[in-house]
Amino acid sequence: MTNIHKTHLALLRAELKKQKLTGFFVPRADEFQGEYVPAYAERLRWLTNFRGSAGIAIVTLKKAAIFVDGRYVIQVRQQVDEKIFAPFHLMEEPPSSWISKNLRKGDRLGFDPWLVTAEQAKRLAEACAGVGASLVPVAANPIDAVWHDQPARPSAELATQPTQFAGVTAAEKLKDIRKGLGAVDAVVLTQPDSVSWLFNLRGFDVPHTPVVAAYAILPAKGKAQIFIAPEKLTEEVKAHLRPIATIHAPKDIGPALKALGKARARVQIDPAWTPERIRDLLVKARATVVTGTEPISLPKARKNRIEQEGARAAQKRDGVAVSRFLRWLETEAPKGGLTELDAAAKLKAFREATGELKDLSFETIPASGPHAAIPHYHATEESNRKLGTNEIFLVDSGAQYIDGTTDITRTVILGTPTAEMKDRFTRVLKGMIGLSMARFPKGTTGSQLDILARQNLWNAGLDFDHGTGHGVGAYLSVHEGPARINKSDRTPLEPGMILSNEPGFYKQGDYGIRIENLVMVHEAKTITGGDRPMLGFETLTLAPIDRRLIDVGLLSEAERHWLDAYHARVLKEVGDHLEGDELAWLKRACAPL
Repeated sequence: MTNIHKTHLALLRAELKKQKLTGFFVPRADEFQGEYVPAYAERLRWLTNFRGSAGIAIVTLKKAAIFVDGRYVIQVRQQVDEKIFAPFHLMEEPPSSWISKNLRKGDRLGFDPWLVTAEQAKRLAEACAGVGASLVPVAANPIDAVWHDQPARPSAELATQPTQFAGVTAAEKLKDIRKGLGAVDAVVLTQPDSVSWLFNLRGFDVPHTPVVAAYAILPAKGKAQIFIAPEKLTEEVKAHLRPIATIHAPKDIGPALKALGKARARVQIDPAWTPERIRDLLVKARATVVTGTEPISLPKARKNRIEQEGARAAQKRDGVAVSRFLRWLETEAPKGGLTELDAAAKLKAFREATGELKDLSFETIPASGPHAAIPHYHATEESNRKLGTNEIFLVDSGAQYIDGTTDITRTVILGTPTAEMKDRFTRVLKGMIGLSMARFPKGTTGSQLDILARQNLWNAGLDFDHGTGHGVGAYLSVHEGPARINKSDRTPLEPGMILSNEPGFYKQGDYGIRIENLVMVHEAKTITGGDRPMLGFETLTLAPIDRRLIDVGLLSEAERHWLDAYHARVLKEVGDHLEGDELAWLKRACAPL
């Protein structure tokens, strides 16, 4: 933490005294609970200097703590002054536990009810009540009061997502969703990717994620209501929306919720995503609040035929760019002088050369040597490191194209690997292949498959502290729910869902390994003699895997066949778009084991 962040902490504490608060809860969130937030909402970074995509701080007048998940346990200690903010693992020592130990009877913990979900607020209130303290919603965020150069809220114009890429019109989607509303009179939609998908809109307020920062109310009968800043609406977007929705300014959400209460409506919200402020307004308006999973998440995750075709086209296009980059890296890195940021810039340039790039799908992670041991390493001018010899280089990156969203990680050796590196890389590869080859009955969840990615690491007493896979949107968020592949997810996998397959291994201070392909759930071919339908994964990502890091002796015959077949496919589909030295390199990179 620099002196400026110490000053920020002092300013916040002074404001807490003015507002008669003992402490304040600071999530890394905006009003829409997304992973990526506009600059004005980076309150956690302003306060602590933590730059990860997920985290929470709690500040009292005398103590301060920061909570991060397993992805960021190393990063948080590098970016945040531990003498001021004590770091905790979000799952092992959650905020509720810290509150129980550090707040006292009569304490008042403030929180911004637009930045905290109804579910979070309930847990926090229970933890405060357990020690005689109270959770206090604030009318004005105290950080905003002292952040004097806080960036303005974004105002970029929206765009429509043409049906040729969306596959289904917004009117058809609204009709289908209404059929599933059951006995409720309306549902409040608060997730930007859900609003974007439902209305076939795309926005540009949030870095790397083309979602619309808007709320919507979908009634069982009548037009939907969408709440969005009017300056973002072009005439084309207005014409697109008028037949299916009434358009309102964001400030009108309060009166609209009160109107639902006046009508004694049964209103559904998803407490895991809905701001506590919206739940509270509905309760005070005397609406009947019904909690349930947001009805958009599953239909959005089940990509339709057009979205599936778009995903395949986007992955092939991206695979060409990534393959060109890997060839460039192998040629240029031995000359010396390349830095992590150089590599990230060159990879972006190859994607831009496709002529189709809309944006990156997240900030590229170009991690060399010990930086690769940080799963979500953030390269900055200060941390920027030269690529060394006989080191691992891990690059996790993705792109947004109008027909699909990509996410790929490749780990390569710059020189000669150690035997340990090859062993660990091969165990990670075996996990990735094992998941790719999986066949499973309908109703199977990601948690039931997760062991396939980890078992070869477990056999050696190893593991990784992040999920194996996350959902991916269709020119939407690179991290999409509801299905995931991890140790605890309970959402059944369904055809059309796109997920990442990315096991890893990280040796702190030395190197890290992750191999990531995107896969799509599909109906598997019936096995002779089988008596029930099965699902499987179609691999979408197309780019070589570094054969120099493979200990072939650790692979089974089935695994070798899978990798050879995968590389043969990469050579055919990507090779059709390369020539000369690049094609010659690809042939070597994809040669059979």
